[in-house]
Amino acid sequence: MNLGTLLRPLMFLLGLIALTMLIPLLLGLAYGEGVMVKTFLVCMGTTLIIALPVIFVTRKQKITLSAGDGLVLVFVAWVFTCLVGAVPYYISGYILRFSDAVFESVSGFTTTGASVIIDVEALPRSLLFWRAMTHWLGGMGIVVLTVALFPLLGIEGFLLVKAETSGPESNKILPKITSTAKILWLIYTLLTVLQSLLLCLGGMNWFDAVIHAFSTVATGGFSSRNGGLATYPSPWIHWVCIIFMILAGFNFTLFYRLLQGKYRDMLSNTEAKVYGGIILVSTGLIILSMFSSDNSLGGSSFEQSLRYALFQGVSIVTSTGLSITDHSRWPPLAQGVLFCLMFIGACSGSTSGGIKVIRHVVLFKQMVNELRRLIYPQGVFLITFNHKAGPHEVAHGVAGFVFCYMVLVLLTTLWVSSSGMDLFPALNMSLMILGNIGLSIGDESGATSLYGLPAYIKWFLSFMMITGRLELWTVLGCFSRDYRHDWTGRRGSRFYKPSG
Repeated sequence: MNLGTLLRPLMFLLGLIALTMLIPLLLGLAYGEGVMVKTFLVCMGTTLIIALPVIFVTRKQKITLSAGDGLVLVFVAWVFTCLVGAVPYYISGYILRFSDAVFESVSGFTTTGASVIIDVEALPRSLLFWRAMTHWLGGMGIVVLTVALFPLLGIEGFLLVKAETSGPESNKILPKITSTAKILWLIYTLLTVLQSLLLCLGGMNWFDAVIHAFSTVATGGFSSRNGGLATYPSPWIHWVCIIFMILAGFNFTLFYRLLQGKYRDMLSNTEAKVYGGIILVSTGLIILSMFSSDNSLGGSSFEQSLRYALFQGVSIVTSTGLSITDHSRWPPLAQGVLFCLMFIGACSGSTSGGIKVIRHVVLFKQMVNELRRLIYPQGVFLITFNHKAGPHEVAHGVAGFVFCYMVLVLLTTLWVSSSGMDLFPALNMSLMILGNIGLSIGDESGATSLYGLPAYIKWFLSFMMITGRLELWTVLGCFSRDYRHDWTGRRGSRFYKPSG
């Protein structure tokens, strides 16, 4: 990879992020927020002054990307996007430490939703909107958004989408990956608009409705209220958010097939069925726990208990991180169910974080096959999903991913505990960060504990949020020995065989 191959799409992306700041800038003008208007003007102007000349100078350069090039470009793009996104927080003076500003920006773009801001209602509306926009842009993927516009640069984007999207496989729903990206963004936008309208019908003002729609459809968790959605006791608002959190947890390619009338694809999809089953079983266990313990926090009626249980369970499994009740006072079984959901995640190809349902399905089926192999040593057993046999490599890839995920959880736990935090809260935080959940068990809002962490912890957690958002391999692959050899041109890997 030469420098031009990296710089041109990177500057194009940063220029695009700068242009999106025009919306909060206009909001700042409308609300008379002079400081924020100057802030966004400086951010936009500086970024465009740097990006546009590079794009112009390299405009005739042909760009070809290898698999390794795609990895490093996606990782670098996310890092620089998060750094640019942190500038409005910092130069406006509403976040005084740059490490905090970067953490807030990374948490937004990775749809983690963890925050170091204790009083979000003290922020200007334009900055709150930018904070929520980072969720929305990162939800479907800032690189996928750029890929939709890559024909302007003459770049094929499948390697970039494959490096960014979630799950053990990446499927194209149309022959051209740019067409696929446009369709996915159109569906994503329509869901956001629809939820915003429904929230307004429930009595929420338009600003809060858009903020929470951004947060829900992107499975993020940022709110414009200190109390989050608990500020709104309306059952209508809660049920709307439950429905859209569930929808955001499905693979978005299934929505396109539904629009084509292919209803059987949804009904026969193994991951979708297991995802729905997990939600039903976890909700049932939480309700059973509440009623067996006679816990008043479960709600004064069955509808309220069902709503609380379903909301919190869906919020955790989809890595949204919103909350409508103090689940830290729930019975131990209910909290245990929520804790287990932190290890699962929703469907691949969704906006959620975590390990993903499909990987658990593959591991479960591999476990069953190993038990069968004990009885029939000569038997040949395949892993099937969606009524099709999958390749043998899928099980190995999934096992490697889950092992790596658990190792990173343990390392993050140890790193956080070095600040003096107790072990279980540190484990909670590591799951919250790596799974991009943003809500820990036993703590309705982690802002206070996050704010007091040392800067070196926040920098590390910011890196881990990006690692979790990019499904581990994209980031770790950039630091592998084999890729370093490929980058420097030194073919020192034992896996490399020179031609001839």
